[in-house]
Amino acid sequence: MNAASDLNPAELAALLHFYADAGVEWLVDEGPVDRIAQFEAQKAARTQAKVPAAARERAPQDSAPSPSNGSGAASRRPGAATPPPAAAAQVAVPAAQAVEAARSAADNAASLAELKTAIETFHGCNLKNSARSTVFASGDPSSGIAVIGPMPNADDDRDGAPFSGRAGDLLDRMLAAIGLSREGVLMTNVIPWRPPGNRMPSPAEMDICQPFIERQIALARPKALLLLGNFPARFFLGGNGTIHTMRGKWQTASFAGMEIPALATFHPQELLAAPANKALTWQDLLTFRRELP
Repeated sequence: MNAASDLNPAELAALLHFYADAGVEWLVDEGPVDRIAQFEAQKAARTQAKVPAAARERAPQDSAPSPSNGSGAASRRPGAATPPPAAAAQVAVPAAQAVEAARSAADNAASLAELKTAIETFHGCNLKNSARSTVFASGDPSSGIAVIGPMPNADDDRDGAPFSGRAGDLLDRMLAAIGLSREGVLMTNVIPWRPPGNRMPSPAEMDICQPFIERQIALARPKALLLLGNFPARFFLGGNGTIHTMRGKWQTASFAGMEIPALATFHPQELLAAPANKALTWQDLLTFRRELP
């Protein structure tokens, strides 16, 4: 195994990007750490801090066991300190209720600015609890072109913007090759929050996020969609095909009473992992540019 000191800056940067894309968020400590014992100690310290000082002074005499009352339960003398109540567990919002709340919030947004606020203040999706940022659309919503990815990755979550990092740099070059730019199109993701470890969203999480992306498209009214990767292709076009079978041809995305021409191709992250697919992606981009409605 190579030590970090053996790597040059470019190799070290590439390794750190790989770890971030793989969902690694903690570095290895110098020695083993018992996280469970550490958590219990912190919890005990917080509990102790909540007990009034006077009660802590009485604790030694009040904590002595009292004689049994005959029923097997220990009696507590008047004035003994009552332990603080346990913190109430967070109640998860039922999926159906969360979907309805998301749809109501999305439908009430009359502009993309209002929709951004609605998503940022929405708390019905568990993905938001683990994400650092709410990643909303960027670029020009009046361009008539929407470039849609699956969900934020670690770079997006850190920067709070779609298509950041190496994958975003590659996408910039892809768009520039056909005369487009990220400032001149609408760029967004189906899911506005990064799933932990870049896992796939659950069906319930997808249902909750669906009203938000549909409302984005309805407000921007693009004339064409460029779908990047398996997830957006299946989300908008249906079916269980792979990007290899769905790419490179114009299809119709039908949802929420809208029908929009759409073309799917590889996501930049997939091209970084498999550069051989760049030639196919170039063909797809030429088709997209040549036949824009």
